[in-house]
Amino acid sequence: MSAGGQRRSTGGHPNHDRHVPNDTRFPVVTGEQPKCRSIYVYVLFRREVRPMTQSPGHAHEAGPSAALTPAQAFDALYAFCAPALARQAYLLTGRRELAQEAVERAFQLAWQNWPQVARDRDPAGWVRAVAHECALSPWHRFRLRYRQPEPPPADGADRALLEALLKLPPTYRRTLLLYDGIGLDLPETAAETEASTPAAAGRLTRARRLVADQVPELADPAALHRRLAELASTERLRAAQPPTVRTYAEQRTRFWTRSALAFTATIIAATTLTLRTAPTHYEAPIGPAQAISGVPPEVGMGPLSAGERALQAKLRKSADSGPERVVPLAR
Repeated sequence: MSAGGQRRSTGGHPNHDRHVPNDTRFPVVTGEQPKCRSIYVYVLFRREVRPMTQSPGHAHEAGPSAALTPAQAFDALYAFCAPALARQAYLLTGRRELAQEAVERAFQLAWQNWPQVARDRDPAGWVRAVAHECALSPWHRFRLRYRQPEPPPADGADRALLEALLKLPPTYRRTLLLYDGIGLDLPETAAETEASTPAAAGRLTRARRLVADQVPELADPAALHRRLAELASTERLRAAQPPTVRTYAEQRTRFWTRSALAFTATIIAATTLTLRTAPTHYEAPIGPAQAISGVPPEVGMGPLSAGERALQAKLRKSADSGPERVVPLAR
């Protein structure tokens, strides 16, 4: 289920005055004003392009302009979200390369499903949810490249906070990041983590307590939010360029499409061969051989008796035994 679909299940609209549901960057790090979700979606995914600072209520004052192509809209979304998502994925995994990989994979899936993402109420939230799921996938533990730990942050306070985060269960870690790091409200956090609101509240409370046990000075949620932002900003994570992500996504789509066609053709050929070579009627199998008892043994002919020898001599002398026997008798 998409992130936008999950948010629709919470009922009601988020409080834009307190939270920044579409701005996946940390405002403390960027120092930029959060952008309203409705304006962001209006600018990126409507037919007419208007300045980001212009509200929909003044749309009639601006003249029509060129329409955004899907590639331009995707590139704008990527430039808007990718750096922040990489920092968030780093807080979830503690691995720089894995964080970049998760973000690129999320945007590849977004480009493959672009019609759905472009019409979503919160495209940035859609990509964020996929990036977090890719980063926390349990299959990474079986990859050899991710079995060795990465160098921790140089600062001792950052290292202690990151270790405390990585000791949390993945669901607790994600809930803490969404609520205290990004600023989602509790219903949205529950929807994005696929949990009920009471369950999300319980995870958040326990996650805060576990982090405070490791780092006592972070018992205050405001201090925890500030330290999460500072820890995320210390890592310089590079992301691929949008054209590279789109090209790779298209290549994956072509590969899987061709693989599906080849597999379908193989199934059709195998089915056809089976129909041509399979027997058309049932033939009962031949049972195994068994020994038969009670049959007298086969014997050879013995010597002729005196009468049989006389009869044999008479037949040999008779004309019927020679070539004359085929000649008709005279009458």
